[in-house]
Amino acid sequence: MEIARAAAGLFMANGLRATRAEDIARAAGIAPRTFYRYFATKEEALAPLFTAGAHRWTDAVREAPAGLTVAEALRHAVRHTLTPGTGVSATSLEWVRTLLRLTESHPALTKVWAEICQAAERKLAEVLAARAGDGTPGQVTPSLRFAAAVASAAVRVAVESWAAGDTPAGGPGGPAALAVRNLDALRDFPWTAAEPDSP
Repeated sequence: MEIARAAAGLFMANGLRATRAEDIARAAGIAPRTFYRYFATKEEALAPLFTAGAHRWTDAVREAPAGLTVAEALRHAVRHTLTPGTGVSATSLEWVRTLLRLTESHPALTKVWAEICQAAERKLAEVLAARAGDGTPGQVTPSLRFAAAVASAAVRVAVESWAAGDTPAGGPGGPAALAVRNLDALRDFPWTAAEPDSP
């Protein structure tokens, strides 16, 4: 995670183009060959930060009170992970804003972000399968995979939309509020399948 933090700091201070992998290695206190042992490109160095945020979201869905419906658990997780001072600091959210803005003009970083989002979607599908069953990992049906994709897209679009503007992280225009609004728009969505999908 130290390498990822060093990369994020340099990208935000100097820009992605002006930052070399060697600069990241130096800032993290490691040799360049050590950097390349973990990451093929400088952009990939941000993957641990993106992954940590995605895991906080899926873990919050998993840990939501058992009595909540899936829709309620998703909203609970959004509030827990995207509200400044609750599950994340305002400073961390500003880092997210800056890093997501970099994805707009750097295809290699966009690829890293997309891969992390896709992995998080798969993890969320497993969490939804467990919530649909008895709390143990269940079979991820196509319906649950689709539900995870819809929920993930609702949250991702909210975070990306917030990051593109200058609205503060808290309040009605913040990422948590936008994500809850997106999820509320899906009020009639069947988050869990009544029966396993047929092959």
